[in-house]
Amino acid sequence: MNRLDPLYCLLAVAAAPVWLRKARGGWGQRFGRVGKMLKNPGPTPGRKRLMLHAVSVGEVNALRSLVPLLTPHADVIISATTDTGLARARSLYQDSCEVVRYPLDFSGSVARFLDAVRPDAVALVELELWPNFVGACRARRIPLCVINGRLSARSFKGYRRFRRFLSPMFRRLEFAAVQDETYAERFEAMGCAHDAVYITGSMKWDNAVIAESVEGANELAENMGIDRSRPLVVAGSTGPGEEALIHRACAGLRDVQLVCAPRKPERFDEAAAAMTGCVRRSVTKKQGPPAVRCDRFLLDTIGELRAMYALADVVVVGRSFGDLHGSDPTEPIGLGKPTIIGPAVGDFASIVRAFEDAGGIVRATRDTLRGEIARLLEDRRAGAEIAARGRACIEANRGASDRHADLVLSLLEAGVDSYCPDPTGA
Repeated sequence: MNRLDPLYCLLAVAAAPVWLRKARGGWGQRFGRVGKMLKNPGPTPGRKRLMLHAVSVGEVNALRSLVPLLTPHADVIISATTDTGLARARSLYQDSCEVVRYPLDFSGSVARFLDAVRPDAVALVELELWPNFVGACRARRIPLCVINGRLSARSFKGYRRFRRFLSPMFRRLEFAAVQDETYAERFEAMGCAHDAVYITGSMKWDNAVIAESVEGANELAENMGIDRSRPLVVAGSTGPGEEALIHRACAGLRDVQLVCAPRKPERFDEAAAAMTGCVRRSVTKKQGPPAVRCDRFLLDTIGELRAMYALADVVVVGRSFGDLHGSDPTEPIGLGKPTIIGPAVGDFASIVRAFEDAGGIVRATRDTLRGEIARLLEDRRAGAEIAARGRACIEANRGASDRHADLVLSLLEAGVDSYCPDPTGA
């Protein structure tokens, strides 16, 4: 136990009313007991072990183009924090990588975790710095870096308040590969050396698949009773209050059908209540198509949003009309769909800015959303042009995964031979 552990205990007790609201599993794993999750307890002879840490689904998805570039050269272990992130990592990578749960940052949990995983280097996706984990890696001479790095304006504001305590962790990074110049400036302000910060772009561009169709989309429409001859608006990754907002925006638009797909499963019932009488995918999956025609649908399953996007005439990207800082618009744009996003895009600011500069996305407010949906449904040519410019933007920004692979593999090969301890002893 160290001086941080009692503080963590106090914080856990104080936050209990929040984290107890949601059922969580894997408590032994959260305390570092992940040995049973590993198919191979030790590294393959002659190969090094690289650990990639992705907090949740978004970060796990960001690795899709990077992992195949790394597995020929190293044994890759992917860790995730959330239950949904862990499930997604297993579905994507379990055939080529080890997948484990990332531990709580108690010193004992971290020690047990590192004893089991035994990485030769660790790459943190976007930004996930915890003091005990960073300290344990330093003590074990495990080089640590950030890839696909980003530090949003709101996070940076909070981090700066505690810069005195947080900057040693940033200084201990071997490098930070970040998405754009703004993020680079923020990482440097937090303590990263200028020559240790690389602007590599976002790997999300590499993961955006340019396609005209998605397998299973037609079957999904048939099972839910979606009429392919009528206009369809798909609202993906929606947050609190957005289902009602988009439902109202579509009300009265001629013959329009609406599908809402909430970002979090625990909100499915709340979303259904906002669209009274909607057809729920979880029901039709068991019972078959509805007996009567309906205009409102709820995609309350996991893993089918891409197929639903493929059916859309217009896509609205959720978590962007409230205070949740946006969702990733690259998937529907890659499918050639005219895409609308709201004003709150802090988590995807650089991506949305690139699309805007290219004329490949439509920005809307709560007041203008209805008009933009109507315009894109009525002027299909304009929508197709917007989608085409969005796809061209994706193609122009690819390549970050290759740049990240070069950096990470170089770090894995070099180790910490050139590591210089912090002269302050922090």
